[in-house]
Amino acid sequence: MNIFKAVIAVVLGLSFATAFAETAQEAAVRKAIEPRLGSDAKVASVTKTPYSGLFEVQVNGDIIYTDAKAQYLFVGRVVDTKTYQDYTKARLDELNQVAFSDLPLEAAMKQVKGNGKRVIAVFEDPNCGYCKQFRKTLEGINDITVYTFMYNILSPDSITKSRNVWCSANRNKAWDDWMLNGKAPASASDNCVTPHEKVLALGRSMKVTGTPTIIFTDGSRVPGAIDAKALEAKLLSLK
Repeated sequence: MNIFKAVIAVVLGLSFATAFAETAQEAAVRKAIEPRLGSDAKVASVTKTPYSGLFEVQVNGDIIYTDAKAQYLFVGRVVDTKTYQDYTKARLDELNQVAFSDLPLEAAMKQVKGNGKRVIAVFEDPNCGYCKQFRKTLEGINDITVYTFMYNILSPDSITKSRNVWCSANRNKAWDDWMLNGKAPASASDNCVTPHEKVLALGRSMKVTGTPTIIFTDGSRVPGAIDAKALEAKLLSLK
């Protein structure tokens, strides 16, 4: 019985490895396409798709397509004309999944409204107009916990503004005062330490390229501000 289990384990292991290994054709496409994309392009994988003989090339966090000879590049989205399903978006959503439980929440501000059972994380910059818009949307959402990562990418003074908020006696109030009312917090003391570098590294590792970016507990993300109706619908779908 033990020998049987061992054999099954080996077979399953080989099957798993084979399923995620590039085929000879995919490897050939990778070899051909990499030098043509330039030295800054980092090809993560090449996968043959089930549509029109195209090969999916994951490069620098995005998806492009090429043919079997890597002669042509197709930049855009693949959409099913019958169902209008956006295959490219579905793949990007899959690739950009986040393990919510792995987020360093101690580097974020925590705000609890009502019972706080519904949870999101959001990357925001203090100089981001769409973040301020989303913050207004959150004003009307109840029973939610919001972890805000201050992701300072838009302006040099974003770091200063975020530091002043982080070092305030009441961070959430200071953030809302600034984002909702334009009221700046007092200047932070020189010895106050912030998680700026940690959050910046986190966002880059997660390929967060804009603010706001909303992360949900199922690992999915939404780039950009969404309205209350869309947010409520998404939160409802997670139950």
